[in-house]
Amino acid sequence: MESIVAVLLLLIGGASQAGAEPTLDDWVRATEQARQAAVHAERGSSGIPMIEKDDPQPDAPQVKGVYATAHSAGGARLETLLKLVDDTELNSLVIDVKDDYGYITYPTADPALLEMGTAKKIIKDPAALIARLAEHDAYPIARIVVFKDSVLADKRPDLSFVTPEGAVWKNGRGESFVNPYRKEVWEYNVQVAKEAAKLGFKEIQFDYVRFPEGFENKADTLRYTKDERKRIEVVADFVKYAREQLTPLGVRVSVDIFGYAASVPAAEGIGQDFELISKYVDVIAPMVYPSHYSAGWFGSKVPDAAPYVTIDGAMKDTFEKLEPLGPFKPIVRPWIQDFTASWVKGYIKYGKKEVEEQIRALKDNGIEEFMLWNAVNRYTEGVDYDLE
Repeated sequence: MESIVAVLLLLIGGASQAGAEPTLDDWVRATEQARQAAVHAERGSSGIPMIEKDDPQPDAPQVKGVYATAHSAGGARLETLLKLVDDTELNSLVIDVKDDYGYITYPTADPALLEMGTAKKIIKDPAALIARLAEHDAYPIARIVVFKDSVLADKRPDLSFVTPEGAVWKNGRGESFVNPYRKEVWEYNVQVAKEAAKLGFKEIQFDYVRFPEGFENKADTLRYTKDERKRIEVVADFVKYAREQLTPLGVRVSVDIFGYAASVPAAEGIGQDFELISKYVDVIAPMVYPSHYSAGWFGSKVPDAAPYVTIDGAMKDTFEKLEPLGPFKPIVRPWIQDFTASWVKGYIKYGKKEVEEQIRALKDNGIEEFMLWNAVNRYTEGVDYDLE
C-alpha cells in the first residue's frame, strides 16, 4: 500500500508541476500505473505471483551427479557408477523411473498405474537400489520423462495428438507425445512421482516438460484437446501443480529445460518459458550441452568446440533471465556434456579437458552444482570435479 501511495504522489505531483490541476483522468491513470508497478514489484516481469519456497531438502548436498538409465541402475553397471561416486567428488545419480519411451521402469504397486499397463520390471527391486545408494552416500534423484510418451500415446490416443488420418502423430524419430492440456496426463505423471518419493528418492526431476519441437508448425493440423491458455501457461501450470502435490512429501522438484530457453524471450512453440517454470521449482536444470548450440551462439563458429565460452555465455543468460525473481530464484544446476557429438560439423572429442572447462565456466559464474549427461552412462575418467 505504501508503495502505491508513493507512486500516486509522484505521478500527481508531476501533473501539478506541469502547471495543471490533476483531473479525474489523471487520478485514474495514476492509480492504474501505480497498480501495475506494485504488481511488477511483487510478481516479476511475467505477472505471475511469486512462490514462497521452503527447501524440502535443506540438508541436501551440493549435487554433482551423473545420469543413469534404468538398465544401468538395475544391472551390473550400477557398481561402476557407485565406484565413480566413491572415487571422485560426484555424489548423486539421476535415475530413470519413467523413461524416454514412457515406461515406468520398476514394478509399481499403485493400482491406477498398474491399470495403465505401462510398467516394466527393469529395476526389479527399487527398495534395494535406494539402500545401495545410501551405502555409498549417493543422493537419489528420480528422472521422469513427462510429455514425450510413446507408450501412453499408443494406449490412449485421446491423450495425445491425432493426425487428420486418425493416427497418433509421431515425430521424425518415431516418438509420440501426450497432450499437456490434459489434466489426466498431469495426474498420471505426478502419481509416478509420488511413488518414487515414497520409495526414497529425494528429488523428482521432470524432463520433456514441453510440447514437441516445432509444434507451432503442426498445431493447426492435429486434433487434440485444448483451452484458452497459451502453451507456455499450460506447461507452467503443470509444474506448479506438480510442486503443490509433491512438496508435502518432502522431495524437491526440478525441471530440465532447453539451455537456449534462457537466451530467448520464451520458447512459445514448445511452451517453455524459463522464468515462468523457474518460479515453481526448487531446482532448474538448463541443458547447456555445447553441442546443442548452432553456429554463432556466444560468438563461436562451433560452440561444441568452445566448451568454456559456451557454458559461460549460457550461464550469464541464465542469471539475467532469473534476475526478476529476486530471492525466489531456484537452485541452478545445469546438465553438461560428457560425450562426443560426432554429428556436429567441426566437433571436437570430449575428454577430461573439455569436461573440466565446462565445470570451470560454471564455477566462474558461481555455480557449484551440475550433472553429467552421457546416454550410455560411460563417463570420462580422471576428471577433477572440484577444480580447487
